[in-house]
This record gives sequence, C-alpha cells and structure tokens, in this order.
Amino acid sequence: MAAHDHWLERWAAGNIGFHRRDVHPALPRHWQPRGGSVLVPLCGKSLDLRWLAERGHTVVGVELAERAVLDFFAEQELAFDRRDGALTAFAARELPITLYCGDWFAFRAPPCDALYDRAALVALPPDLRAAYAAHTDSLLREGAFRLVVTLDYEQELVPGPPFSVPGPEVRRHWPMLQPVDRYVADDAPPKFRAAGAQLHEAIWRAPEPA
Repeated sequence: MAAHDHWLERWAAGNIGFHRRDVHPALPRHWQPRGGSVLVPLCGKSLDLRWLAERGHTVVGVELAERAVLDFFAEQELAFDRRDGALTAFAARELPITLYCGDWFAFRAPPCDALYDRAALVALPPDLRAAYAAHTDSLLREGAFRLVVTLDYEQELVPGPPFSVPGPEVRRHWPMLQPVDRYVADDAPPKFRAAGAQLHEAIWRAPEPA
C-alpha cells in the first residue's frame, strides 16, 4: 500500500490514535515567536493550529486528507472559504488559519517565519525524510524559528508509523536544532504498550534565545 493510501484509509476509518485531544505541551513550554506566519506540515486536525492562531500567528497548515481538514473546521466551529488551486485551500473566516489539502511535496508558498513540526518528520519512512527536510527548508525564511517534536524508541519492537527518529538523524536533517526537552510519553498508542516499547518524546528548537 502506498504511504498516501495508508493515511487516507486511516482518516476514513477514524483510526487516528496519533491525534491529540489537547494542545501539545511543547507549545506553552517552548514556543517563542509572538507573531508572523507559522508552517505546520501534515497538520491533521490538531488543536495546536488554533492555539497558534489565537496568539497572533498566521497559520499555514498542509494536510493530505480532506477528511482531517473538514473535521478541524467542524470541531472548532469555524466557518471557512474553499479556494481551488494546485492544492485546495480552506481558509477560516474568523481566525488566520489556512489549511492546504494535498501532497506535501507539491506545496508551494511564500517563505514562512516559523516551523512547527509535531507529527510530520515522525510520520515519514527513512527514505523520505531527507527530501521532506529539504522541501520544508525551501518554505521557510532564513533564520526561521523552528520547534520540532520527535519520537525515539526501539524501532525493531514496533513498526512505524510513527517512526523513531533518533537525535543524530534529527541533527543530520537540521543541524541548527538543539534539544530542549525529553521525557517518556505517557500517552503512547496501544501498539507500543503491547510491545513493551518505551516511547520517548524529544523537543528540538532553533534558534536559541540570544
């Protein structure tokens, strides 16, 4: 099964254990910018989108599954306008949130001021991660703030996704990132608990405060 089909089928079936029902704690703890545009790859229907918008950011999300995009607006009770293009855009009327639906690698836009990646790098298999990082870089302005959440566990115990992306690989893709937090995830999906795999979540950030 192609990776695209895998994710589309999961959204269609409601098999979305990766979706958080609250804002990720990395945001209130480690987010620094107070304005500007924020790029959110593979955003799903994350509550983080609204958190960022309500703090003065223009949010640019990209998501493969239209089901996720429509669910976001319905669950957040936000009216939206739909615009056709290379990727269909769904723009909220009340908040500065625009979600683009389609293939991440086909997305083009003016450079954003910041990156928030909670679920994108870890969703991709190893052979796509370098290309993902390079394409992401092309969508960010020079010196953009970045907050990236990754997972680290014994990959041989549990098949991804989400995949384990250990620190050395993270730094190969984005050498500017620095670790700012690491902890055992208390909300690991059932397949991790069943396999006895301890799931660590790591928070990376750049640039560091002056």
